[in-house]
Amino acid sequence: MTTTSGGRSSEESLRRATSQSTQTPKSQQQTSKRPAGPVEPAGRQAPPAQGTVVPSGGTPFVPRQRRLRLTVQRIDPWTVLRLSFLLSVAIAVVMVVALLLLWSMLASGGVFDSVDTTLQSILGDGAVTVTQYFSLGKVLSVAMLIAAIDIVLITALATIGAFLFNLASSLVGGLQVTVTEEI
Repeated sequence: MTTTSGGRSSEESLRRATSQSTQTPKSQQQTSKRPAGPVEPAGRQAPPAQGTVVPSGGTPFVPRQRRLRLTVQRIDPWTVLRLSFLLSVAIAVVMVVALLLLWSMLASGGVFDSVDTTLQSILGDGAVTVTQYFSLGKVLSVAMLIAAIDIVLITALATIGAFLFNLASSLVGGLQVTVTEEI
């Protein structure tokens, strides 16, 4: 028998913890002391179901769920504005870095030079080269312009969405969410 830091046995503290977490009124408590789960003939208990915890006493614990219904009636537009701005800035940074990495991989792989030589062989010398239009500076400047436009659009659309949600919520009563917690 193992003991805990308070000198009590682990079985006793386990029983005490389960009785505290499942406190029900005396009128609703069952008076029978049968173990949870099917009982085989000759008094042997069937193996516990999957997901149950069996203490050293042999009686399995069955996990219980508590359901809670919540209603979201209002979303603060200022909070949505700040959060959407931060997320859109993060998306913009990821987009610019990804485009920089893609351009550097294509340049180091010789894709631009290969396309230039193909265009020169088809159109002749003095033809248009890809590197004139897709230099690193031009690609990054276009990417940053698109990222800045995305920041403004995502922030504005998310804030307008919060206002529209609040308007619709005042008409229909909100959004009901059911949260389940295993105890």
